[in-house]
Amino acid sequence: MALSLRRARTIIRKTLEKGREMDLKPLSVVVLDAGGHVIAFEREDGAAPGRFAIAHGKAYGSVMLGMAGTAQMARAEQQAYFMSAMNGVFGGQVVPVPGGILLRDRKGAVIGAVGVTGDTSDNDAVAAMSGVEATGLNGEA
Repeated sequence: MALSLRRARTIIRKTLEKGREMDLKPLSVVVLDAGGHVIAFEREDGAAPGRFAIAHGKAYGSVMLGMAGTAQMARAEQQAYFMSAMNGVFGGQVVPVPGGILLRDRKGAVIGAVGVTGDTSDNDAVAAMSGVEATGLNGEA
């Protein structure tokens, strides 16, 4: 199953709605396919312009390493050298914190990732999971 533009836009819309419902700071959301390519991105009014790179880094690390942001952060805390090496391999594009959501289809295959930034990393992850759940996909925070 490929991740469609329609689903990517739904994830973004529902993530932003959840952010407003939670009264979060302005969010930025990116959806990547299984190869790490951008399908869609939106940045709310008032979000800092550098937020694309952060959202992308959260999602990119998730899809490239096959582990969600929370798992990446735990790995970084346990083995900083590993995450440092991975950032070297991927040109510094990995941001190993919550807010990177790994997407799987119903059979468990990785089909992409979502990256959200703008508020605390934990809040970013909550908003992102709301967007993912709205599409019926399985997300790992």
